[in-house]
Amino acid sequence: MPAKEQVLLVGLKLPEVKNYELEDSLDELEQLVCTAGGRVGARIVQERTKPTSAYFIGKGKAEHIHNVCGELDVDLVVFDDNLTPGQQRNLERIIKAKVIDRTGLILDIFAQRAHTKEGKLQVELAQLQYLLPRLVGKGLILSRLGGGIGTRGPGETQLEVDRRRIRTRIAKIKKDVERVRNHRRLYREKRRLAPIPVIALVGYTNAGKSTLLNVLSNAEVGVQDKLFATLDPTTRRLRLPNGQMVLITDTVGFINKLPHQLVEAFKSTLEEVTQADMLLHIIDAAHPDIEQQTATVKRILLELGAADKQVVSVLNKTDKLKNKSLVKCLAKITDAQLAVSALYQHNIDKLLDEIQRQLAYMRKRITINLPYEDTKGILSLIHNKGRVLKSEYLTDKIVIEAEVDSKTAVIIEAQIGN
Repeated sequence: MPAKEQVLLVGLKLPEVKNYELEDSLDELEQLVCTAGGRVGARIVQERTKPTSAYFIGKGKAEHIHNVCGELDVDLVVFDDNLTPGQQRNLERIIKAKVIDRTGLILDIFAQRAHTKEGKLQVELAQLQYLLPRLVGKGLILSRLGGGIGTRGPGETQLEVDRRRIRTRIAKIKKDVERVRNHRRLYREKRRLAPIPVIALVGYTNAGKSTLLNVLSNAEVGVQDKLFATLDPTTRRLRLPNGQMVLITDTVGFINKLPHQLVEAFKSTLEEVTQADMLLHIIDAAHPDIEQQTATVKRILLELGAADKQVVSVLNKTDKLKNKSLVKCLAKITDAQLAVSALYQHNIDKLLDEIQRQLAYMRKRITINLPYEDTKGILSLIHNKGRVLKSEYLTDKIVIEAEVDSKTAVIIEAQIGN
């Protein structure tokens, strides 16, 4: 087994950032480094009113980092914030060591975690988009071929090509990913034709989504106590206590400062969230920064256009809470409806009952008569928001039996009433 890379973490303390927020962010960055296979040897923090355009930190601090790297035999310097290509090059010239930012680190982890063809395509697309503006000639490219964190993904042959060929590769991968999106879209349309609700598991990375999926559906998804242990989505059938069948999908975990390259590249995967009938937001009840993690998930759901979805928030890992009386307080802070332990299958029956209750509230079966000349876009609305169960074309109208959510039912009834 190769020796772990010695890593130095760098954070910038701006006036609007609280000390504990910076420490929490650096703690998470250290977890990411460990997940990538590195070992953190030290942290350096600088306080400034704003980042510098040339080095992000001050030039003097960069020179100090160079000295520390020599003393500690550091292989890699990781910045907690995103660096511009120019800042990264300038820092590497002074520090004389490999420098990457949080985005580069997360992309490296994704490169390790992707196993399906789709996942690998999406990761390669994100990495090439990240790499392209950082290519300034073969000197920089060749300096990154030594292996280790921040160099995995497209591979040496791709890193040695010029900008034009990388752009060509990006264009090809985009087409391949678009084909995957179309395939997923067709698959979802087929699912919509059958009256089977789809539930997506969402949450901060390492909140226990895969463990819960295994408990609910015997999915046998691999589980590790690491960030981004699950990258490729898994969908399984789940039969509720009342006999209703639903589909439940595990999705990639979210994280603070989620790179936009990943959001863009993983659109086909993240669409599972936007197209689901219900979201199960899994929250790590034992995490010390539970509020920040919950807020991050809600913000990303908003960015994805899924903020208006029906959400059941669930506190998980309650078995790790030393003080069980904290559950009520944490539920209030996070708006969680119930608390479970997926590991020990505690309160799973209550979770199933809650899913069943929410689905019953969400769906409503309606029968409407639509004149051919006066559909008012209702047909399109039904297809977008629900399912047509039965349609009968008569001489002067269409009789439609459909299942839609309660809000859409109100809209349709109001339009027909007018």
